Amino acid sequence: MMQNVHLAPETDEDDLYSGYNDYNPTYDTEELENDTAFQQAVRTNHGRRPPSKTSLTSSMGRPVTGAIQDGVTRPMTAVRAAGFTKAALRGSAFDPLGQSRGPAPPLEVKNEDSPEEKIRQLEKKVNELVEESCIANTCGDLKLALEKAKDAGRKERVLVRQREQVTTPENINLDLTYSVLFNLASQYSANEMYAEALNTYQVIVKNKMFINAGRLKVNMGNIYLKQRNYSKAIKFYRMALDQIPSVHKEMRIKIMQNIGVTFIKTGQYSDAINSFEHIMSMAPNLKAGFNLILSYFAVGDREKMKKAFQKLIAVPLEIDEDDKYISPSDDPHTNLVIEAIKNDHLRQMERERCVEVVKASQYVELANDLEINKAITYLRQKDFNQAIETLKMFEKKDSRVKSAAATNLSFLYYLENDFAQASSYADLAVNSDRYNPSALTNKGNTVFANGDYEKAAEFYKEALRNDSSCTEALYNIGLTYKKLNRLDEALDCFLKLHAILRNSAQVLYQIANVYELMEDPNQAIEWLMQLISVVPTDSRALSKLGELYDSEGDKSQAFQYYYESYRYFPSNIEVIEWLGAYYIDTQFCEKAIQYFERAALIQPTQVKWQLMVASCFRRSGNYQKALDTYKDIHRKFPENVECLRFLVRLCTDIGLKEVQEYATKLKRLEKIKEIKEQRIKSGREGPGGSRGKREGSAGSDASYVDPLGPQVERPKTAAKKRLEEDDFADEELGDDLLPE
Repeated sequence: MMQNVHLAPETDEDDLYSGYNDYNPTYDTEELENDTAFQQAVRTNHGRRPPSKTSLTSSMGRPVTGAIQDGVTRPMTAVRAAGFTKAALRGSAFDPLGQSRGPAPPLEVKNEDSPEEKIRQLEKKVNELVEESCIANTCGDLKLALEKAKDAGRKERVLVRQREQVTTPENINLDLTYSVLFNLASQYSANEMYAEALNTYQVIVKNKMFINAGRLKVNMGNIYLKQRNYSKAIKFYRMALDQIPSVHKEMRIKIMQNIGVTFIKTGQYSDAINSFEHIMSMAPNLKAGFNLILSYFAVGDREKMKKAFQKLIAVPLEIDEDDKYISPSDDPHTNLVIEAIKNDHLRQMERERCVEVVKASQYVELANDLEINKAITYLRQKDFNQAIETLKMFEKKDSRVKSAAATNLSFLYYLENDFAQASSYADLAVNSDRYNPSALTNKGNTVFANGDYEKAAEFYKEALRNDSSCTEALYNIGLTYKKLNRLDEALDCFLKLHAILRNSAQVLYQIANVYELMEDPNQAIEWLMQLISVVPTDSRALSKLGELYDSEGDKSQAFQYYYESYRYFPSNIEVIEWLGAYYIDTQFCEKAIQYFERAALIQPTQVKWQLMVASCFRRSGNYQKALDTYKDIHRKFPENVECLRFLVRLCTDIGLKEVQEYATKLKRLEKIKEIKEQRIKSGREGPGGSRGKREGSAGSDASYVDPLGPQVERPKTAAKKRLEEDDFADEELGDDLLPE
């Protein structure tokens, strides 16, 4: 083991610190003054050395550039940067981007007379003619479509000749040629010029350069069918069928259907039966099944007619059963057909047999569901009487079905504002099934409509206990708490509902409204901003935002939202009044005129809007226009005292002779007004005065308040106070109950 052990020597001959004082003479800058080669290079221009054949060596031991050492010349090195020219810098400013060279030369003008450009323009013209031909055909102008197609054909032939002269034949645009010929053949066929259409189709079909042109033999077969040349029609249909691959099943089925129809026209019913049987086995459809029945009828085979009819009724209609008798469009012909068949004998027999078969089976519950669905279908068709009659049939059924039918009946009567019937059927629904949340919600709605909010809240709570996901009950209980002025509980309900229905505009509005009632305008504004992000065109939400900003004193924001509200709904009198008052307040009376003129159009019997228009003219200094407006108001409202006062004042200021006439009328009206006030005052102080006062106060207290849309008194805004006009009823938004 010791042979692998090496002992360290006792003395180390190498000095650990040796070499630290040695340095490369290349870095010796002190000896540069004594270096002859370096001093010679410094004295020459830019360090160029005189030509020398001798081997020069610097004092540092490095061969000089270009020197010959050991028979090998050291390569020369550059003393200037690549691309650097000293002469270019003499007498010129620094210009790295070359801007002193001036603007770039103009683009080369396109030579419109070149053959390539002419071909390009001609090709563009041909495409335009083909498009115009197709558009004319779509618009029903078949003659113009044919003329455009012929013109496109002529220009396309000229284009082909020009291409052959300039380029090789391989560069000819075959797609354009095919489009022109196909469009021309189609226009010939549309104009019943069948011979020309067939000739054009033949040109396409015989050209081997057109891929899949053989499919156009279907079109040729259609033309022969129109000409009643049935043998050639069948021939071309079969030729087309042979050239269409089996992967295109739908196209092959349509061609076979045409072949079968042609066989029927020729009286070859056996061949027609073969075609339609093949279609019904591969891809059954209504037309093929109906034609198969006709073919069996023609040969007198009743048994196969029955089998064919079974195949026909097995074909899916690809339409929802509920929407089968609902018109998909406003086409009057389609509506008449649907109206005729939706309650014909076949439809009645279909319903009766369907229900009878289900009732006789073990699925009796399914029959009841079918009847309920039938009533719902009547509702979709807006046939409410039939829906009510259908639902009333369940009054003597078992409890579950009776509860469902009574719930729907309660819903219908509630929508018709027949709260007595709605309450009656809601009681029936609840008694039949106490755990039906929809029935409990509708019962709560009827109680709410009668003003018993505490009891309504109990029904909504019971509905939520039975089904915690009943959003209608949760929404309605929030409205109930608002009525009871329990705003914290109402807010809690709506916030829970917001967590379920994130983008519900009604819920967002109710949260904002509750915050407004709680006198927290900042939170109300925040939730209204969320509301307009969901429904950005809701004019009521925008005007509400304007009202809140106005109450906070932010006129600019209030103006922005009031103006947006006016833009979406320019018939809201409150918004119009605020905008007009805003412009008057900001001393832009001429801009306020358009708003008061619109208000006068909406309420032509209200004199105050026309007085405001005249007042704006007067304030803006247009006294003549103001005078004309006051005169027009006086003609429409001769008993208006305020109008006469302004007429007297204006006529006096302008110096018109009419002032005496208007002053006389004003005095007469003021006298009449004074007499009326004295009579009213004396009537109140008489024996029946106290009674009249009591009756008047009772009448004012008995004003009707809609339980589904409460009225909220709001203070006048500053702009409205300046106008000194009457308030308008402010209607609450979105306080409708949600029935089940």
